[in-house]
Amino acid sequence: MTKSKLGLTVLAALLCVGMIFTVPTFAAKNLTIKGSTTVLPISQACAEAFMNMHSDVNISVQGGGSGVGIASLIDGTCDIADASRPIKDKEVAKAKENGIEAYENVVALDGIAVIVHPSNPVDALSLDQIKKIYTGEISNWKDVGGKNMKITIISRDSASGTFETFNDLALDDEKVRPDALLQASNQAVAQTVSRTNGAIGYVGLGYLSSSVKGVAVDGVEPTNENVVNGSYKLARKLFMYTDGAPQGLVKAFIDYVMSEEGQELVEKTGYIPLK
Repeated sequence: MTKSKLGLTVLAALLCVGMIFTVPTFAAKNLTIKGSTTVLPISQACAEAFMNMHSDVNISVQGGGSGVGIASLIDGTCDIADASRPIKDKEVAKAKENGIEAYENVVALDGIAVIVHPSNPVDALSLDQIKKIYTGEISNWKDVGGKNMKITIISRDSASGTFETFNDLALDDEKVRPDALLQASNQAVAQTVSRTNGAIGYVGLGYLSSSVKGVAVDGVEPTNENVVNGSYKLARKLFMYTDGAPQGLVKAFIDYVMSEEGQELVEKTGYIPLK
C-alpha cells in the first residue's frame, strides 16, 4: 500500500471514530410522556422520529387529558406532561409540595374548531350562539338557521385541557348542559360528531377532517392562518411541562420538538409551528 493510500485509510478510520464519539448518548434510555390528546399527535410523531435517530431510546406516549398528564408529572410517573392549557396555580403548589418544579415549554399553537356533521347546513355560528347551545338555551338547529332537528351536545370530560380552554373562551366558565355526551379524547369527539347528524362538538385543529365540518366562529374560519393572525378567537398555546428546565434525554427530546424538523412534524400533524 502506498503512503498516500495508507494516509487516506487512516484518515477515514479517524473520521469514523470521530463520528461514533459525536453521536449523543443519554444516561436515561426511557422517556414517558402523558397527557393532552390534543398534543398527543405531536408527541407521537416526534417520538417516532427521535427513536429512529436513537435506537437505544424508548419513548412511551400516552393520552388521558391535560389534567392526567400534569398529575402524572406531579406524582413523578412521567417525564413530560402534554397540556393544551396552562398549568393551574393549585397544581404548581401541589408540585412544589412533591419537590417538582413545573417548567413550561411552549411547543406549538392551536385553535379549537367547533364541528358539526357534514350534512348540517349550518356553516357559521357566533360565540353567543355557541354559548347558548352548550348551556342549554338553544336546543334546536332551526334556531340558528339549520334544520328542525334536536342539537346533540358533545363535550370533553373535566380532565381535558381542551374542555377548560373552550369553557373559558366560549362559555365564560358557565356549566355545560347536563345531558351533554362527554368524551375522553379529541378523536372520540370527532368520531361521535361524524356519526350523529344533529351533533355539535369541538376539537383541536389537528383533528379536522372530511368526516366533520368546522364552522366559522363570528365569521372567521378555523384555520392555521387565522390563529396566527389573531382573528380566530378560540386559539391557544400547546405545552410540554417538565420537572425544572429540561436536562439530559428530556432536553434532547424537547430540543428536537423545537427544531426545524420537529416543527415541520407539528405542521404535518395539523397544528401551528412556532417557527
